[in-house]
Amino acid sequence: MPSALSAPSDIIHKAAYCRYAVGHFNVANMEQILGVLRGAAEAQAPVILAFSRAAWAYAGNRMLPAMTAAASERFPDLVFRVHHDHGTEETCYTAIESGGYTSVMIDASHLTFEENIAATRRVAERAHDAGISVEAELGVLAGVEDDLSVREDQALLTDPDQAAEFVARTGVDSLAVAVGTSHGAYKFNGESRLRLDRLAEIQQAVPGFPLVLHGASNVDPREVARINAAGGALAEGAQGLDEIQLREAVQYGIVKVNFGTDGRLLWTRVHREFFRDHPENFDFTAPGERYIGELAKLVAHKCEVLGAAGRLDEVRAAEASG
Repeated sequence: MPSALSAPSDIIHKAAYCRYAVGHFNVANMEQILGVLRGAAEAQAPVILAFSRAAWAYAGNRMLPAMTAAASERFPDLVFRVHHDHGTEETCYTAIESGGYTSVMIDASHLTFEENIAATRRVAERAHDAGISVEAELGVLAGVEDDLSVREDQALLTDPDQAAEFVARTGVDSLAVAVGTSHGAYKFNGESRLRLDRLAEIQQAVPGFPLVLHGASNVDPREVARINAAGGALAEGAQGLDEIQLREAVQYGIVKVNFGTDGRLLWTRVHREFFRDHPENFDFTAPGERYIGELAKLVAHKCEVLGAAGRLDEVRAAEASG
């Protein structure tokens, strides 16, 4: 496997702690993989390519890491990781055994606290035996992710005291926390409200431990407007997280920030506009190439926002020192 994929993700997390965060980008096809890696190259930043269970259903759990390994040959100087996002205990085992992943996320946050601990501990033991990092989730985010849908009134912020116990008892390498973000395009009613106060409390409960922020897409209203102008029908209430708050979250231990919706909105806008403007064209590679270029710009921008741009040499040094 290429050297870019040879080390577990926790090395990057430890290097980033309280200095910057690494962008995690959910992808499901070749165009997205190439766009993310091109953007990382432009920004000279480490990134994480993430495949969810929905992506597995679309492209296959073996196809996606194989494409990533092939793509790494086009970007030999990059440092990036391959992550299984929001896995069940069973899909995490599949990812661990496949050999194509450097980290897995076991999402048992919908279970009871004790059941979450037990499932996470089992995955952590299996993953660590294979040299793979493990992320878990404590608290419940609102919104839609794969086959789970959680109403805003059902969301639960991460409890700091539970976080300390959870980390101690599971042996995980990073923890996804619920501090006000949500999955999907309709994240907030009114102003964005990332709970930095709760994030600070969690950091105090688990000092020095890598934390992860899910549901962090910005949902640019200009993208929504362009999609609708090209025939889309997204509700005007689509709203995401203010990017300024992402940078603020870094000082509270956030080392990885997950983006999915922004890339999907971009895909929709590029393809709708292309075929609106070129109705005679049926060559899918033309909008595909345009999407790769536009996604690269988006990824480079996110890396700048998170403070990860220009960090490749630092990450390489951290890897060399173990």
